[in-house]
Amino acid sequence: MTLDPKEIVRSDNTAAADVVVDLSHAVWDTPEIAFEEYKTAEMTSRVLADAGFEVKTEIADLPTAWSATYGNGELTVTICAELDALPDIGHACGHNVIAAAGVGVGLALQNVADDLGITIRVLGTPAEEQGGGKILMLERGAFDGTHMAMMVHPSPNEGDRFPTLAISQCDFHFHGRTAHASVTPHLGVNAADAITVAQVGLGLLRQHLDPEDQVHGIVTKGGEAANIVPGNATARYFYRAPDLEALSRLEPRIRACFEAGAMATGATLEVEPLGPPYSEFAHDLDLVAKYRNNAEALGRTFDSTPRRGAGSTDMANVSLLMPTIHPMLGLDSGSAVNHQPEFAAYCRTPVADKAAVEGALAMALTAVDAATDESTRARLLSHETSYSGAEAYPWSF
Repeated sequence: MTLDPKEIVRSDNTAAADVVVDLSHAVWDTPEIAFEEYKTAEMTSRVLADAGFEVKTEIADLPTAWSATYGNGELTVTICAELDALPDIGHACGHNVIAAAGVGVGLALQNVADDLGITIRVLGTPAEEQGGGKILMLERGAFDGTHMAMMVHPSPNEGDRFPTLAISQCDFHFHGRTAHASVTPHLGVNAADAITVAQVGLGLLRQHLDPEDQVHGIVTKGGEAANIVPGNATARYFYRAPDLEALSRLEPRIRACFEAGAMATGATLEVEPLGPPYSEFAHDLDLVAKYRNNAEALGRTFDSTPRRGAGSTDMANVSLLMPTIHPMLGLDSGSAVNHQPEFAAYCRTPVADKAAVEGALAMALTAVDAATDESTRARLLSHETSYSGAEAYPWSF
């Protein structure tokens, strides 16, 4: 008697649970920031290599990006395993759980890939917090051939979709002229003052922004010493809007504030984008519903309270080009929220371990549903699957 593929997936998920949890802990113990996830990339890809996946490292001209492939079915299911941590506070966005769950999906689907006619592709994706690793991988061909993409993300509460805003991330460098702050201050051009003027402008602009627009940032370099007129200063600012169109309208207003700082002080301004803009998210509602049904069958309870606030992710850009889901795994962390040290602590608890294993299983079961539902399979296979080399992506404004 032929076994139900879902029963095989459940059994293999159970068998791999310790591997998934151990991997989550190992990644949590070794936090590495954007584009520097060398140990994380090695340990995550090695699990799949040891399981028999074809693993390629340093893909898409990114030293910490990797792909792991198994099967040769016509329907390609791509799972993203985010690798990077936040500076100083480690895995306070739970990417250790994301990476482990992504690997876990591959292990759970491996023994049903041929029967389902699917190709499993797990991608190790660097630099989600800053730099847009997935966007770079998308533009350089790492997602080519994909028919559906998915990942899960830890959050205080369970959700079948991730509320997102489009975002641009830039460093604003001011270049002035150093001078002795007491003897010859009149000979200096104060680059730090240029940031002050820009920040005043941003503070006044906030009142007149569209309700969902945001801007926030920090000064990363304010000068050389207290007795030197600062010759160089840098501010790092992120600005967000509901979608790319709104972001394109917001961007010149933000830049004008920094240009005003340069004009007022006589400094020169250099704007350095930290990566391509992240877009709004286009959730595939059919796949969302399939995921939610599978997650609820595992006993996961979705929060019915309307969500306040939104984040940003480079997975959103993927969603504009292919059917994509990005559910949230609730950790019941109470007042501890993403990007806090307290939330980082929650990401290495039994609750987080359970979420990683169950998130992997829910995604794997969703892939089974997509592969066996005739209408969904046909719809997915009808999508364009070459995403590299595009002359103009939606985010190229």
